[in-house]
Amino acid sequence: MTQEDAVNDGADEQMLRVEDNDKLTVKRDEVKFIKGDHQNGDAKIDIGGTPTPAFTGMTKEELMKYANDPFWVRLRWIFFITFWLIWLAMLGGAIFIIIDAPKCAPPAPLPWYKRGLLAKFSTFSVADDDIAKVQKMKAAGAIYELPAEFTYTVRDADVEKKIKDIVNRYNDIDVNIVFDIVPNFVPKQSRIMTDALADETKRSAFIWIENPEAPNKWLSLVNGSAWSEVLPGNYVLSQFGDGLYDLRMNDTIVKRELSDVLRHLAALGVKGIRMKNSKFYILSKDLQDEVPSGNTQYDLTDYRFWTHFHTTFQEGLGDTLYEYKAIFENSTDDALFTVAEDMIRPEVYKTRNGEMSVDIPMYSRFVQNIRSEGYVPGNAQFMREIEREGAWLQWDLEDINKVTTDNPSAIIYFFSLLPGAPVLPTDGLDKINGSIYKQISQLRSSPSYMHGSFQAFDSEYLLAYARQR
Repeated sequence: MTQEDAVNDGADEQMLRVEDNDKLTVKRDEVKFIKGDHQNGDAKIDIGGTPTPAFTGMTKEELMKYANDPFWVRLRWIFFITFWLIWLAMLGGAIFIIIDAPKCAPPAPLPWYKRGLLAKFSTFSVADDDIAKVQKMKAAGAIYELPAEFTYTVRDADVEKKIKDIVNRYNDIDVNIVFDIVPNFVPKQSRIMTDALADETKRSAFIWIENPEAPNKWLSLVNGSAWSEVLPGNYVLSQFGDGLYDLRMNDTIVKRELSDVLRHLAALGVKGIRMKNSKFYILSKDLQDEVPSGNTQYDLTDYRFWTHFHTTFQEGLGDTLYEYKAIFENSTDDALFTVAEDMIRPEVYKTRNGEMSVDIPMYSRFVQNIRSEGYVPGNAQFMREIEREGAWLQWDLEDINKVTTDNPSAIIYFFSLLPGAPVLPTDGLDKINGSIYKQISQLRSSPSYMHGSFQAFDSEYLLAYARQR
């Protein structure tokens, strides 16, 4: 057996290469057994070549040596106090930022003429019960008529006194005054006309033609010739009756005169202007005869038989109105400048830049359609246009007493919550439920009306809208 083992050992040694022997020699570690506590049978094993563990910190016993050391006690208190001071400073800073941070600006309030109804009077003086009517309606403004012959004489003492009296009567109840004015013609005795008669350079304010006879067959609104011979062989356009002469509202002389009127009205406390006869403001110098309208209900001598292409809705109307609007708005705060009749052709009232030339335009056709007994498909389309464009309009409820329905209060209610300003004549209150005005005032002051969204709905026989905050 001994010899056999020796043979095998030799075989094993021969099977290992020299390199392997070297590797085994290198990897051979030394193991030491160290006696420990002989009573417990403890022993330590020390394996050579095992790396000594790195320093991982002090032991508990070592740390406790410094627990009560004055230096470390003081340092811990400094860190503790510093931490809470920083924390309190951050808390105070956060509170300060929250309190002092700029707030979101509230929505801008609506102008006064969009907040309430506009009460319409047809006089140039305040009657005894006018104030009571306006208070009953809870109106934001009162509209009075400035007679056409006084338009360019507002600086006269008597006219100025009447204007001041109207304004002062409403100051105590916080109602703004609006005047309807007629600026597009003057009487023969006016200063503008007398100056033109005396000085040829002042005649550009009119359509003034030197000719042996009337330049064409244009008709006036009173169904006579639209031309008046003011001097032999001198004809002036006169569409509004005998002795009333049309002004070219885009002329330099007229601009200067009317601008002075607007500034003076603003100085007297007038907050709103509604321009009458606006479609006649720009007059064509092309004196061709008018074209028949095709309406067989009238004959050649009737004004309504003709189209009046040369005397109405001329190009440049929007720019001219916008100039006057700018003058009035620069003369008073929170001003209203608009027109007093249905625009009919709103595109003509826009400036070259596409901007509407007046505040709250007036479209009466929609009001007339609503008053009718039958369903009008165009109403739904018009309301959708209001919704899409965000337009604010005047709702002229002048004929409220002529409404075929038995409940005109419902018509007022319907228009009062649309985007716009209802214009309600004070002589049409006899059929109106008085409590409706209080409800309208409350609703028009609500956030859903002033700043909310407007959405229109319609079906085959129903037209409705909703307002949401």
